[in-house]
This record gives sequence, structure tokens and C-alpha cells, in this order.
Amino acid sequence: MSRLDELVSQLCPNGVVFEKIKDVCDDVIVPMRDRPKVFDGSIPWCRIEDIEGQYFNQSLSGLGVSEEVVKTMNLKIFPKGTVICSCSASLGSYAINTQPLITNQTFIGLVCGKRIYNKFLLYYMETQTDYLKSQASTGTIPYISRKKFEDMLVPVPPLEVQREIVRVLDSFTLLTAELTAELTAELTARKKQYEFYRSKLLSFENENIKWLQLSELFNTRNGYTPSKNDSELWKNGTVPWFRMEDIRENGRILNDAFQKVSEKAIKGEKFPANSIIISTSATIGEHALLTCESLANQRFTYLMIKDKYKESFDYKFLYYYCFKLDEYCLKCLNQGNFASVDMKKFNKFQFPVIPIEEQNRIVAILDRFDTLCNDISEGLPAEIEVRQKQYEYYRDKLLTFKELS
Repeated sequence: MSRLDELVSQLCPNGVVFEKIKDVCDDVIVPMRDRPKVFDGSIPWCRIEDIEGQYFNQSLSGLGVSEEVVKTMNLKIFPKGTVICSCSASLGSYAINTQPLITNQTFIGLVCGKRIYNKFLLYYMETQTDYLKSQASTGTIPYISRKKFEDMLVPVPPLEVQREIVRVLDSFTLLTAELTAELTAELTARKKQYEFYRSKLLSFENENIKWLQLSELFNTRNGYTPSKNDSELWKNGTVPWFRMEDIRENGRILNDAFQKVSEKAIKGEKFPANSIIISTSATIGEHALLTCESLANQRFTYLMIKDKYKESFDYKFLYYYCFKLDEYCLKCLNQGNFASVDMKKFNKFQFPVIPIEEQNRIVAILDRFDTLCNDISEGLPAEIEVRQKQYEYYRDKLLTFKELS
């Protein structure tokens, strides 16, 4: 029998009490919405980017406010040891602060009382992300109110049990972090190796190679967003409508989109399968190969190979060569407040015309690298995910309690 089993059998054999957060915490702190205009003090001002593992240690960007600003603006300082939870935007982020600090309004602070250990509450909150998301208000940015946090039920086993659970989970966390770090380091090395060979394989210095400008090789059109005011354009949608979120979540070769629009939303014709989309405004330097007929938003320009060149090019070769186009786009931006690519320069980007057999050879090599580095069902990314799932399984098991009747 483990030490934890012994403690449970001795101290809470029939279950544990579940209580509202407001009854086991000394305070629930909601930050002020106003953002300081001056950051010249010693009290850290922290944001989501400042979380290091399970802790807020400092403002990584060096932002800090003075005591005078705190008094003037009536800012809320989280005392050391507060369990800080995201209540808006990035729901599911939790940390404990190792020094007094202030955060923006995307967080709420739970100051633990004598009957609940802060690290135990932190681990328990990590298991409640799905519940919190279900309680969030609907809208452009989800939000969980102070009252919903205060009324949330948490188990309160004896402190000895809480501390033993934390000890076990800290060991799991450390082991998982070490294994993940090793795998991540290997994955990073593989990605650098992949990028090196991709660049080398796609560099052509033969003087006899013919080159085609982008405007010669492709027909181009911008994507667009159907009117949000016309529900008929979005109801019962069957046509994939791609956004940057699709690339970030599902990679660069896509056969479906998170959002779909109806046939009524199509202006002219759908963009054909095997088109390449590349971001030419806002977030620059991202592209994807779309294997289905589709639409995309206005951030993207579609590249559709002209009929006379379809037999001369492998679509995957053009997709891989567009990594060079991504880099090129970042170097030819229009000057102004809104990032966008100079389309005159964009259309002059050149693609090499090489034998289709050589294109196929290059694609086969890069596909193997790509699978190893990026496919979540194979290779190192899958191993990292397995480690995380194992950790979450044992964490959730240790933090599941029978309620005392």
C-alpha cells in the first residue's frame, strides 16, 4: 500500500467534503480592467506570456509598476502563493506566483485559506478546464465571472492527503517535463535538419534551369469573407472556408476546414482542389496546400496552377517551394500600419522548371522528413503527446474523490 493509500484509509476512508471556493479561500481577487500607462516600478505586471511552467516568477518583458501607481489606480496585488487562473481568452492556464505581482484582467486570483494547500488547488484546477469552458459566457472572447469561480466546488481532503498528492504529482510533473524536454530537443534538432535539407534540395544553381515568374505559372485570386449579417451564407455550410486557425491547428496540407459556408456564399466559382493559399496580409509568411474545393478568408491569396503547366509540375513540389516564397514575402512588405505584401514584387517571385522526375524525388525525401517532424500520429510529436496523456491520466486519477455523504 502506498503512503497516499495509507493516509486516505486513515484520514478520509468514507470520502471527502466538497466546498465552494469562496468558503476555502481567504480572497478571490479580480484585477482592475485599466492598464497602467507607466511601467517604471518594481511590482511585476504579468501576462499569459510570463507563465514559466506552473509559476509566475517575474515579468519576462520587464514590466513593473510603482506603489504610487498601485495606489492611484487602486490596482489589485496578488500576494505570494496565489493560485492565478485564466478567466478569459486563454482558458486553461494556471500558475502560482512566487512574489507579489499584478496581472491584467484575463486572470483571477485565488488566495488559499488554511484548509487548502495552494499547489493542491492548482493541480485540481488543471483537471477542471473543460468544466470552466462550459461555464464561460459566449461571445467574441469567452469569460468566466468571479461568482462562477467562487461557487465552484472543490474537494477538501485533510492537508496531509493534499500534500502527499502534491508530492506525487510534483514527481510525475518533473519526470514528464524531463522526458518531454529530451523529446522536444530531439524534435527541434530534427526540424533544423529538415529545414537545412529542404533549403538545400530546393536550391538550384544550374545556369541552364528555366524559371517562371509566379504570375506566369499561377492564376491568383484573393480569398474573402461572406457577410456575417446574412445567416443563410453560414447555415448548413458544406464548402470549407479556411482561416489561419486551420493551418495552426491542422498543419499545411488540408482537406477540410473548421468552418464551412453554404453554396450561396460562393462568388463565381469555388477555388479548385490542389490550390495553394499564402497569407499576404496581417500574419505574413504562412501557406498551405488545399486538397479540396474551397474558399478562404481575405488574408490569403490563392495560387492556382495554369492549365498549360499542370502536366509539368508536381503540386507537392510547388507546395514545398512555397517555403521560399514565405521567406520572400517577409522581405517585400508595403510600408504602413497594416502588414501586407507588395503584390507587384509577389508576382515576380520565380519558380524553377525542372524535370518532373526530379520534382518527385525531392517530394519523396521531404515527405519523409515532414512525417517525422510534424505528423501527430507518427514520430516524436506522438511520443510527446503520449507522455502528456499519461501524466494527465494519473493526475486526474489522484484528484478524483468520493464525496462524503
